[in-house]
Amino acid sequence: MALRTRLVITGARGNLGGKLCAALASDHDLVRIDLAGGEGCVAGDVSQYDPAWVAMCAGADTILHFAGDPRPTASWNHVQRANIAGTSNVLRAAREHRVRRIVFASTNQVMAGYRFLDGLVTTALPPAPLNPYAVSKLFGEEAGRAFVAETGSSFIALRIGNIMPGANVPHAGMGIGLWGQQMWLSNRDFIEGVRAAIAAPGVGFAIVNLVSRNAGMRWDLDETERVLRFRPQDGFQPDLAPEDVAEDAKAREARLTPGSWLDQRFQPLRG
Repeated sequence: MALRTRLVITGARGNLGGKLCAALASDHDLVRIDLAGGEGCVAGDVSQYDPAWVAMCAGADTILHFAGDPRPTASWNHVQRANIAGTSNVLRAAREHRVRRIVFASTNQVMAGYRFLDGLVTTALPPAPLNPYAVSKLFGEEAGRAFVAETGSSFIALRIGNIMPGANVPHAGMGIGLWGQQMWLSNRDFIEGVRAAIAAPGVGFAIVNLVSRNAGMRWDLDETERVLRFRPQDGFQPDLAPEDVAEDAKAREARLTPGSWLDQRFQPLRG
């Protein structure tokens, strides 16, 4: 039987953090940190380097950093504090307490600029964030890269797909048009992907996609399987509602015009 390890989960009462707490409690000793506290959580604002929550990282094997503002529409002011300062402080706490690994909740939105292009979306491609939220997550990835280079610890960034609260049953009209349906992530694949990230041997720094195996999707999962030794099991056949078609059309129209810097940047992918 594998030894129980001490895990710290930030954002423990959020959509993703809550699912992790429910799934991992039987296998690990959990320290739950959340802005609001309550329900077995330590009240802690990771955007402030407070010794009270930092001390909870002592003896931790892994920090699952899922705290932050999750809204794609969030303003720069919000994500600068919650996501950029918060991630910087979590890395500082991990350094202070010599934590073995950070598993970081990044986002598919780091690559949103590829939405209406062709080709496989790999983590080796240049990032293409289109909003402050995505930029803040890209910062977290790069801060993790520097953290590993400095400390020799481990940092795995998961570019998480479209995972809704609760039962997370995929359906027509669930948002972000066809793109959103093709990057749906089941609760099971999410939980097992995080388990794999906690346990994966020999990983220093890595960024991997974490989505289910949906019909027609463009997200590369070969690197995910290589790094995490994990292969998603679930999948969804896209089922477009009129609102999905309308959302895709609106998003296409809003894209930068041909010849812009973004269009030129991705020209090689057009073949």
